[in-house]
Parts: sequence; C-alpha cells; structure tokens
Amino acid sequence: MTLPEPFLTRMEQLLGAEYPAFRASYDEPAARGLRLNLLRVPADAALPFPTEPVAWCPSGRRYSGDLRPGLHPWHDAGVYYIQEPSAMVVAEAAAPRPGDWVLDLCAAPGGKSSHLASLMGGQGLLVANEIHPQRAKILSRNIERMGIANALVTCESPARLAARFPAAFDRIIVDAPCSGEGMFRKDEVAIAEWSEGNVALCAARQDEILDEAVKMLAPGGRIVYSTCTFAPEEDEGTVSRFLARHPGFEVEPLPLWPGTDPGRADWYSPAVPGIEGSRRLFPHHLNGEGHFVVRLARRGEPDTPSLHSRPVLPAEKLPDLGDWRTFCREVLTAEPEGRLVLFGGALCLLPDGVGDLRGLTVLRPGLVLGQLKKNRFEPDHALAMALSPAGVRQEVALTAEDPRTLAFLRGETLPVDQSLSGYALVTVDSFPLGWGKASRGTLKNHLPKGLRRLG
Repeated sequence: MTLPEPFLTRMEQLLGAEYPAFRASYDEPAARGLRLNLLRVPADAALPFPTEPVAWCPSGRRYSGDLRPGLHPWHDAGVYYIQEPSAMVVAEAAAPRPGDWVLDLCAAPGGKSSHLASLMGGQGLLVANEIHPQRAKILSRNIERMGIANALVTCESPARLAARFPAAFDRIIVDAPCSGEGMFRKDEVAIAEWSEGNVALCAARQDEILDEAVKMLAPGGRIVYSTCTFAPEEDEGTVSRFLARHPGFEVEPLPLWPGTDPGRADWYSPAVPGIEGSRRLFPHHLNGEGHFVVRLARRGEPDTPSLHSRPVLPAEKLPDLGDWRTFCREVLTAEPEGRLVLFGGALCLLPDGVGDLRGLTVLRPGLVLGQLKKNRFEPDHALAMALSPAGVRQEVALTAEDPRTLAFLRGETLPVDQSLSGYALVTVDSFPLGWGKASRGTLKNHLPKGLRRLG
C-alpha cells in the first residue's frame, strides 16, 4: 500500500523500533467487525455464521473477509450493525446508563449512535446530530433500522445545538472529523485527501467543536473525545489544548483494554498531566484500525445523572386521532404511551422529556408512527422496526432460509393464509422486517422502495 511519505516519516520518528511492525500492518487486510443490537438480542447471542469476540466490546464480533453479513436478512432486521472493531471502543468508553441524556455530536453514519442506544436500553434521550445533510439522512435510516425509538436525529452546527441544550447531557460523544490516518487500510479516499495542512485544519476544527460541546455538558457529565487518526496534534494535542482552555476538566483514565496503549505524553508538548489515561489503538498491536479515545470530566464532579430540567415543547392541537386509535386496537396489542405530535405531516411519539425543538433542523423526532390519511391510518416503516411479534396481533413469520424472505426484501407480494386480513408485521426469525397488508391470501408489500434489494 502506498502511503504519504510525510505521514510515514512522522510515524517512524514517533514509533522508533516499533515502526517496521506498524508499517507492515498496512499490508494486512482491514479488520472486519459487527456489533449486536442489544435492543434485539443479548450480547452473547449466537449468530448464523462464525465470529470471534472483540475484547473491549461485549456485543462486538469479528468476522472473516469471505463473509458478507450485510447481505444476511438479520442485517435488514437491525440485529447487528457492521462496524470496525476499534470504533466500538468509543461507546464503551462513554458507558451511558439507561435514562441518561446522551449527545452524539458528529454521529453519521450511525455506528456509535446505535451502540449508545443499545447500552441505554431504550430509556432516556439520545440526540444523534450530523451537520452534513446527506450524511444525516443515512444516519436517520440507520437509527430506524436498529429500532431506536428514543432518538432525535438533528442536522445542526454544534453552536446552534449548544444554544438550545445548555448543560443538558450526561454524556457527549465527539467523534471528531479528523485526518483519518487510522482508516488508511480500509479507505483509499482518506489516503488521497491526507496532507499536513489538513491535519492542522482538523485540529483547529476539533478545538472549536469541543468548546461548543462543553457548553452542553450537565453537572456530573462526561465528554468522550475520539478520532481515527494517529496525529498527535489531533489526539493528545487536542486534549491538551482543551484542558488549557478549560482547566476545570481532567482526563478520567479509561480501562487498559487488551491490545490498547496509553496516550503518549512524549508525542506532544506541552502535554497535560494524566494524558496517559487516554487510549490509543494501533493496527500492529491489535486486530483493528487506528483510533484514539479519551474521557473528560470536570474536577470533583461525581458521575451522576442530571435532573434534565428542560423546557418542553409547547402544546399543539392534534387532529382527530380516531383512525390511529382504531389502528392500535386492530393491529397492535397496546397503544404506545407517550406524547404524540405531528411532525412534517407524520404522527410521531416523542422521547420523554424532549425540549422545545422549534427552529432546529430535525430529521427524526423520536419514533415516527405513520401518516393520518383520509379515513385511515398508514403505519410507517419505523414503527414496524421498533416492534416485536409480541406487540402485534398478526405476524407473517419467516426464516432466513425461507425464499419468501428475500422475495419480501425485493418488494414482492407474498402468498399468505386466507385468514389474515389487514396489516401484519413481517418478521425473519422473530425480528422485524416491515409491514405487509393481507387480503384474500395475498400480502401486499409495504417495505419502502428505497430499502428494497435489487435483483
């Protein structure tokens, strides 16, 4: 693999005797991994193909390069998220608790957000933000696929979010835009875009993002900062500059997971005391790509949940909900509890405690239930993905080996029992795939066209 010469020169100077092993790691294939969705299955659940555990993530698995888990129906059902193993360390470092308010400030495409949601167990509030609109749409689709009901997906700058969520979050994750050196093995674009000038630009941008993040941290909260680069200016340097600007904070040491290394005080000057409590992940020390992660806490503040005293959305007049309630009686086993709002013409269920969202660019305000049409309610795909067979009155139960499963994923109609009538949840091995509507022995496919497989 051809790598930028200034990058190699710098790494040789930093690593010394370790450099040959580091350089040789770039001739090895990239690490492959997936992470189980704890909203669907337990961390020790068996998968239908061989995997190996990830040392720092109980729900993480490694798989070999000849497997293609993205083509398995369980991927469509949100049973797992394909994620590089080193990236799994970030949410584990954040360690959110059920009921916490959590902000993923640079969230696309959704790997870390979905990991955080898994650890939160469907309780509390997750704000998954992405400033780039197209990437925010991908983030929103992944939140939907994983069946996450307690998330807001926003497309905002850190400054605008900080103005609306002062001192609000127990956990803030800043997986910052970086020079991407740790991803060279899996992303040729990162190699093409690398330059020493870009390293400096990224470091300056990281400083700005962290300064906005700290405004949103609740008393007793924690900021987890991470990159996928080796550049000291963006790792130990960014942390050291942050602590110089915010002396009330300190590095809270992370576990020394197998294969991980302490942060390097000798790689940046002046480095702050305690920088060794951060963690570096090197591809020649573990089966993963390059990463850096640190946890920052205000001095003397115990890790305690905040009270989340936020202004709620103003009351709004809803249209007649008779068709929605009829749908609940006929299709669901219970009506979902919580605050209902209309958002872009869709009926939505807000996460508990959501504040005033007016003026923010919100792509997904919690769980999208469906559309109120004339004399009927049309359920959204997001509602299907947030349900289990126990939550519906009718299920079309398929298995991964059943040819009808692939037919459904291609958008085809299915033959079903004549006794079925109306909406039914289509499942694969008891995991949700989407809605179908049965009539006279035929199930009309309601899988959104943009999610259907080709061929």
